[in-house]
Amino acid sequence: MQGVARNFFTLAIIYSLCGMALGIHMAMSGDHGQMPTHAHIMVAGWLMSAVFAFFYHLFPAVGRTTLALVHFWLTAISGIGLMIGLFVMLAGNPAIEPVLGIASIGFYAGMLLFAFIALPAVWEKP
Repeated sequence: MQGVARNFFTLAIIYSLCGMALGIHMAMSGDHGQMPTHAHIMVAGWLMSAVFAFFYHLFPAVGRTTLALVHFWLTAISGIGLMIGLFVMLAGNPAIEPVLGIASIGFYAGMLLFAFIALPAVWEKP
């Protein structure tokens, strides 16, 4: 794996370790108040980053574009902001909600960018 594919796969592994650690913490403490954060980390973080990694691995020419690099950084920064913001909000700090909203919009923008990048690649005629 190279470039953006490797970056996304590395990010996916970091998300999975964080999500699993949060899950273990919730189980040990008996406090499942962070369940939405855990779910977001595992699905939006681990799963989506792994899917992005394998897409760019399967389409290496697409992964070498500037747009792919923008996709990685937009998704990485907004995703981390989303996960931390959600954790902080659910811990009883509703003042973080505007930051959480901005991060959510950034993460959605990353998915829109991925659609713009990926759909032409998968529909391209051989």
